[in-house]
Amino acid sequence: MAGLLATATMVVHFLALVYIGFGGFLAWKWPKTIFLHIFFAAWGVLVNLAPIDCPLTDLENHFRRQQGLEDLPGGFNEHYIYGTLFPESMLPVVAVVAVLVLVVSYAGVYARFRKGVKV
Repeated sequence: MAGLLATATMVVHFLALVYIGFGGFLAWKWPKTIFLHIFFAAWGVLVNLAPIDCPLTDLENHFRRQQGLEDLPGGFNEHYIYGTLFPESMLPVVAVVAVLVLVVSYAGVYARFRKGVKV
């Protein structure tokens, strides 16, 4: 059961990252979701810049330990993303693109707000 829960936690973690990256665009359709996205985006930035552990990584590590496995080496991003989805050397480019996507999504929310769409 711990293996299934570790896998489920990893899937939820990936979905959270996708939401952090692109959730601002959901607010174009559902404006009130911007507040949830701001929380997720701020949390994502905080976890990556401050010495704060991500609760999803901690939860996955908990389930891994129940299976007799070690914690994720280096954390979630280092284990599943860097070197797998893109080379670690591309991290600065990916970070800039992520910020640009966030700015574009929020600019769209702001433009809709200015047109009178209620948030």
